[in-house]
Amino acid sequence: MRSRCLIALVAGLALAASFPPTNAFWLLPGAVAAFFRVTGGLPVRRAWLPGLVFGGAFQITLLSWLHVVGIVPWIGLALTQTVWYGVLGAATVPLRRLRLAPAWLAVAWVATEAIRTTWPASGMPWGRLSYAVVGSPVEGALPYVGATGVSLLLALTGALLAAAVPNADSTAPASAGGALDRLRRVRIGPLAGAVGVLALGSLPLLAPYSSRLAGHVEVAAVQGNVPGNGTQVLAHFRQITAQHEEETSRLAADVGAGRTPKPDFVVWPENSTALDPFEDPQMRTDIQEALGAVDVPILVGVVVDGGVHHVLNQGIVFDPVTGAGDRYTKWHPVPFGEYIPWRWLFGSHLTELNEVPRDMVRGTRAEPLEIAGTRVADAICFDVAYDDGLYAQLSRGAQLVVVQTSNAMFIHTAQIDQQFAISRLRAIESHRYVVVAAINGVTGVIAPDGSVVTSVPSRTMSYAEARVGLYDAVTPAVRIGPWLGRGCVVAVLAGWLVSLTQRRSRYPRGRGSAEADPAGATTSPTPTSGDRISA
Repeated sequence: MRSRCLIALVAGLALAASFPPTNAFWLLPGAVAAFFRVTGGLPVRRAWLPGLVFGGAFQITLLSWLHVVGIVPWIGLALTQTVWYGVLGAATVPLRRLRLAPAWLAVAWVATEAIRTTWPASGMPWGRLSYAVVGSPVEGALPYVGATGVSLLLALTGALLAAAVPNADSTAPASAGGALDRLRRVRIGPLAGAVGVLALGSLPLLAPYSSRLAGHVEVAAVQGNVPGNGTQVLAHFRQITAQHEEETSRLAADVGAGRTPKPDFVVWPENSTALDPFEDPQMRTDIQEALGAVDVPILVGVVVDGGVHHVLNQGIVFDPVTGAGDRYTKWHPVPFGEYIPWRWLFGSHLTELNEVPRDMVRGTRAEPLEIAGTRVADAICFDVAYDDGLYAQLSRGAQLVVVQTSNAMFIHTAQIDQQFAISRLRAIESHRYVVVAAINGVTGVIAPDGSVVTSVPSRTMSYAEARVGLYDAVTPAVRIGPWLGRGCVVAVLAGWLVSLTQRRSRYPRGRGSAEADPAGATTSPTPTSGDRISA
């Protein structure tokens, strides 16, 4: 078991390295394969342990940017996510007895992703396999099968690679060329299958997804910056709003001088106004002055008072003539940061929670915003990492995606690169331009193929302006929506039922049975088999 856990540790670190900022994508299939290897050939009561080690190495490393919030939030969230990999290791045991076991293992991986990204307390979508594919050969599959479908392809590739590796307890005779002997015993069928799955996922590179262009708009995203070291938004909230007004006025001056085209609308980031402008006169004045200068609608990131116990994080369309209008409310407030789940349970025991005196209300709007005649899907900060809000707006006619974000607290960490990569993934998946307005980085415009049209340096006062295309067609990925993930959960439950039924029919008196490896072969358990690396 020690060797299994050591391999699991290394594999978890390798999987973390597959994601930004290192972007070592080619480590990903091998890391997933190693997970399936080290959790194979074990009973349920033991298979969870190497899975837990793998998950801990992966999540603690991937989420290390949370250390700026505090050690307890970082380790607490990482360990919560780690548990799911232990559950996955145990959950695959009965599925390995079924025919086409690698497919069942891949389905189980995606089912686990589907659950852990939504529960408990909205879950945490960071670390989905598909979030590592931007810039890789398989990114072209995103508009066809979506983020969930690409995760399934990658998990299947890993499961097939695991099935291709011969069991450590094979009875094949040893030879002087040990490495060559092991190579000869590689199962060609699963190996070819893994290559085939990756090739299938890469086919769209030859014929990229395309749809009819419906029009164009000029859009500008303003980055007002955060004073000091760039992390303390609340300490400088009035100056931040003033800087966004100042930068918008500079944009208007550039338009007047002919240095840049006049935008159809402007986007300010999340927390560009940290006080309710309907209650605070200075905030309202700053917005009005910006509107007067640029003379086009501005989508402003606004914190709105929701009463004694609640607050709302919204993107509100301010028109230079009619004032405040259409608005989107953040779908996924951050637990323990923007609201306290189960406050009745934790509130009296953790004094730190008093720093969040009011809970942020979750939004439910599914219709896109109307801005200057354009239907816009909005995502506020971490919303971009969740499927539901964006899919809802895109399926109802959104022609463009906007991301308003205030991740200034993480400006010196890998979180910035990771979130921007997810925004690029959403552009490819939805076949839409994505306009990102960040409070101090990264602000930019992303094309439907995932390329960055323009961006501005982090920690500067600047704006990104571009002429972007509008699209009406809904990609297959959006149409599939959440159903693929839910289908995988149902399939795993059905697989457990089938496996249990088969086991009972073969061993009616409760005798032990052999465990199946991912290739479908079986090995009889021995007193020491739990300490061997077998599929």
